[in-house]
Amino acid sequence: MKLIGRRRELAALTCFLDRSGGWLLVSGPPGAGKTALLEAAVELAGERGLPVTRLQTVTGPPSTVESGRRLVLVDDLDRDGRPPAVALAHLAAWLDSGATAIVAAREPFDPPDTMAPPLGVLRLRALTETELADLLPDSSADAVHAVWLLSAGLPGPALAAALELADVDGEPLTHLALATPSRAEFLDLDTGLLRLLEAAAAAPAPPPVRARILARLARELLSDPTAADRRRALVDEAVALARQTDDAGTIAEVHDCGLHALWDPVAARERLAVATDIITYARRAGDVALELRGLMWAFTAHAERADLTAAETALATYARIGAAAGHAETAVVVAARQAMLATVRGRFDTALALAAEVAEGGHRAGVSDTDRLVASLRGRIAMVRGEAAAEAPKLQALARRLPGHHFEATAARALIESGHEAEAALELERALPAVLAGAGPRWVGVLADLAAVAARTGPSASARTLYHALLPFAGRLVVWAGAATITGPVDDYLARLAARLGMTDEAMSHWDSATKIEERLGALPWLAETLALRAAAFPTHENVDDDVQRARTIAQRLRLDGVLGTLDAATRPVSAPEPSGADRGTAEWRLTREGDTWLLDTGTETARLRDTTGLRYLRTLLTAPNQEIPALDLVAGGAGIRVSGGDPLLDQTARARYRHRLAELEAELDAADRAGDVDRAAVAERERHALLAELRRATGLGGRARTHTSEAERARVNATRALRTTIQRMEGAAPLAGLHLRRSLRTGQVFRYQPTPDGPARWRL
Repeated sequence: MKLIGRRRELAALTCFLDRSGGWLLVSGPPGAGKTALLEAAVELAGERGLPVTRLQTVTGPPSTVESGRRLVLVDDLDRDGRPPAVALAHLAAWLDSGATAIVAAREPFDPPDTMAPPLGVLRLRALTETELADLLPDSSADAVHAVWLLSAGLPGPALAAALELADVDGEPLTHLALATPSRAEFLDLDTGLLRLLEAAAAAPAPPPVRARILARLARELLSDPTAADRRRALVDEAVALARQTDDAGTIAEVHDCGLHALWDPVAARERLAVATDIITYARRAGDVALELRGLMWAFTAHAERADLTAAETALATYARIGAAAGHAETAVVVAARQAMLATVRGRFDTALALAAEVAEGGHRAGVSDTDRLVASLRGRIAMVRGEAAAEAPKLQALARRLPGHHFEATAARALIESGHEAEAALELERALPAVLAGAGPRWVGVLADLAAVAARTGPSASARTLYHALLPFAGRLVVWAGAATITGPVDDYLARLAARLGMTDEAMSHWDSATKIEERLGALPWLAETLALRAAAFPTHENVDDDVQRARTIAQRLRLDGVLGTLDAATRPVSAPEPSGADRGTAEWRLTREGDTWLLDTGTETARLRDTTGLRYLRTLLTAPNQEIPALDLVAGGAGIRVSGGDPLLDQTARARYRHRLAELEAELDAADRAGDVDRAAVAERERHALLAELRRATGLGGRARTHTSEAERARVNATRALRTTIQRMEGAAPLAGLHLRRSLRTGQVFRYQPTPDGPARWRL
């Protein structure tokens, strides 16, 4: 018997079968040759007169007939992620009856305590290029090299790639680079395919072929968050080459890869125009697969622009064309998007049934990221229903496996929505700098998730930064990647941040925009949450009773526990008797000084705290709930320090120039829209948003110019730092009290203790 590159393993099998009893573990990735090695074991067992039993999975002990000396083979023990412990517990009974066993699995594992460890572990390595040439004796050296690059030396993928080349007369490197589908899930790297594409890009090729290779390389590099500049350069060169060819199929393919590679979140309107071009060129070229991709881009762009009617029309066309062409994955893609749309409208039973269809159909069609897609759909339903606690660990595991794609930001949202505010605040501070420097298919969604956290906890500076980052997307929906997930209007998140920052007019305006979008779309879960959040933020606004009643009716019918919790907190009278129990304090909390320490007593928590400047600031704020105290007064211990009004952040001349330039940009945008010049409109829109952000930064309530003074700024920074340190120390000794104070303190140029309903009716100080 001859297995290429497996002489050591065959020798180990021979030694193992010459003794009796025990078991052997064979591990390696899919395609490493585990099954072939087990077939070799069958032949070796036959030479020794040893009967063989093959088990797909071990579900119980051997029957009387199967007991005794024999070889038991178990292939793919951990197939589909199944834990090996249960199967191994049954395998122990076979070994006790006198059998010898060989178990194959992707990864090595520790056996249960009730079972002896394996006598040996054979880890199958990849083949060298020389060994691969022996495996493929009829292939040319160029073909062997191309196959080795693609397969990374794994025999299974290598044989499949060689079969693909069997009837190809052209350059094998180029053919495999363009014809091989990626084996990686979305945002994962297919390292073998990348190696192949890099080699193909370095080789000379005609312009149409080179354009397609460069475009595909750029697309596959999406999974590398550090390659943004290179992706842009590759796409630019590919587009220029494609335009030279005037080949409809090449142009469509390059545009499709370019949209994947760049994922510019700003350019939804441009993305829709490019999607239309892809569809047109694909139809001209007779390429149904490319036409389907263009339709999916159109669906996504319409969803971003909050036009779900147009999005669903594109999806229906996608379904019809895909079904007519016999594309098995089409039904999976459609079911996933329909599940998401059902979730948006609160049809949760329908969404769960569709998610089950995605799971079944995706595995049957071989869609690589089926499990992650199903988990995303079910996780989103759980988040909307207020059942977010179980999602954070899954998202944190994804963040470890896919660094640079900001899954930790979504984990922070799961934490905040499941009541873990201190942990969520830490994740916000860790993730925000990297998110702001990033881009990509999840970027707007990640900003929205961090906004949901910053609106409830964390420093106001983070909330302000996120507000300006999200502002250019006002009027749109928060759409993730290919619109497999949509998490509400951007205006809802802008409103939360504006309310957190005390920007009342802006918050109400954004929430008005959000509710109009939600009502038009029939997005009842979003609408209920928006109304509840507005009622909680502004309990005295004129329509608050209508908001509360409408939100409660929707939330009760859809069983939205998170929304009901927000409404209960918003409508609970401050003077009402506090419920007893471990999660609430008494009606009166005490913070009293005793020598060099302070005693905090909430009824359920008691802590003794060292005297600090931050504690003295805290006491001052607690004596005057809901009253604003300037930072300078707080630091001085009262109305003591007074400074001049300071210089404006923008003087009158600068403000006038800004407003004049804004008027010019409005005219440029109108002209660009009339001319259909998308690039010119995008440039003008970006400058307009930048100018508006600067004006807002320099303008206070009522249009008054904001000023700065060095004394006031130092006071703000020092007081904020001292209070933050105090609250962090308090959370270690009295976590419920610390959480209440973190929620209730407002910082900035003025400070305020604005008690939330989870605190006491009064403080004794």
